[in-house]
Amino acid sequence: MKRWFKYFMNGFLIMAPITLTIYILISIFTWLDEMFDLGELPVVGHIPGLGLIVIVILLTLVGVIGSSFIVRPFLVLAERILAKVPIVSIIYSSLKDLFDAFVGDNQKFNCPVVCKMSETPEVHRMGFITQDDLSSLHLHDLVAVYFPHSYNISGEVWFVKKENVRFVELPSSEVMKFIVSGGVAKL
Repeated sequence: MKRWFKYFMNGFLIMAPITLTIYILISIFTWLDEMFDLGELPVVGHIPGLGLIVIVILLTLVGVIGSSFIVRPFLVLAERILAKVPIVSIIYSSLKDLFDAFVGDNQKFNCPVVCKMSETPEVHRMGFITQDDLSSLHLHDLVAVYFPHSYNISGEVWFVKKENVRFVELPSSEVMKFIVSGGVAKL
């Protein structure tokens, strides 16, 4: 019976990530298709994935228009208005900072490090330097390091002595994948 249970668990460990990934992808495609349900097109009928195609085209079009020097002042004005509305400003600025941290020109998680957290026993932790100058907080010999949590979308910011920080010569995306996977992903 133990052998059959072991086979069952092996099958579960093989199939769970695959089926969950497929389920999430199908759910996203279905949601996008429902969001952009253009009805049955008379010539070709229902087109699976049309929602995704419409989203890609729409976002690209907004990016082209948003990059225009004519539209830029209106975007700045809209951001200023959103920044002044109570509650909305907190949500908007938090989301904007989060997206800016991962994509765009001002990526924040681009400096992976290993930090020595204690002397005995010697413990190290991987993270990303987010601020290397904390003089505004009167913390001249410290840096701000973000430590993502494994299997989660959260993390913590710690102030670590500069002498306990060692830079990692690896792509940030690989380090993030390693941390988020709980250290099981290969570097």
